[in-house]
Amino acid sequence: MIEDPQGTILALFAAFCRIGACIMVLPGFSSFRVPVQIRLLLAVAVSMALLPVMWDTIYPRVQGGGSGYILLIGAEMLIGVTMGLIARYIVLALQFAGTGISMAIGFNSAPGGGIIENEPEGHVTSLITFTALFVLFLSDFHHLVIAALVRSYTFMPLGSGFDPQMALMTLTDTLAGAFLLVLRLASPFLAYGLIFNLSIGMVNKLSPQIPVYFISIPFILFGGLVLFYFGSRSFFTLFVAGFEPLYLGLP
Repeated sequence: MIEDPQGTILALFAAFCRIGACIMVLPGFSSFRVPVQIRLLLAVAVSMALLPVMWDTIYPRVQGGGSGYILLIGAEMLIGVTMGLIARYIVLALQFAGTGISMAIGFNSAPGGGIIENEPEGHVTSLITFTALFVLFLSDFHHLVIAALVRSYTFMPLGSGFDPQMALMTLTDTLAGAFLLVLRLASPFLAYGLIFNLSIGMVNKLSPQIPVYFISIPFILFGGLVLFYFGSRSFFTLFVAGFEPLYLGLP
């Protein structure tokens, strides 16, 4: 029998605010294709599973409730959103790389409906983002996020409030690291596009009467797709390997 039902509910709701806010913006779970009810039930289930582990950390700080509990809930939601945005920024950086790769290899078709988000995006970008997210789930990145949520109570303890400076520095460092990671991943395609277009420009100078644009597009597109076919395994392997250091570097 629960000795303090009110304190237990308050502790569960405090854990739910941080975990639920993280899941709300976490890539994959926050997709418009995942029903809101599924996200809500998932956040409740994870909160109930983690509450016994963090009982000694959460319960003493929520006893009695009061007006301070409202401020605590607001701070917990901000902390959860910050942790979810760290993973989301890494995936958004990958979408940026997909757009750059599409332009480099000449795949500039009209954007279609997104697979994960409800926004139009290029076909190469959709393929890269969906495959990377699929590989992340296969490598249990959601377990990594749950472990980071548990660990967050050590450097962002319950009741200590929300530190906007630390959150801003963390998100800024994540953006910088994610940009450098995807720049390294997309560098072969960028170099390929630069060298190919430079060569075509020199050919156009030698023979101005040739319609170089219509002749070069099939060749640059074919070469880019061949390069993506043979380099996709290393591309996604290096991205998954770089995701964990970026996410675990949050404190």
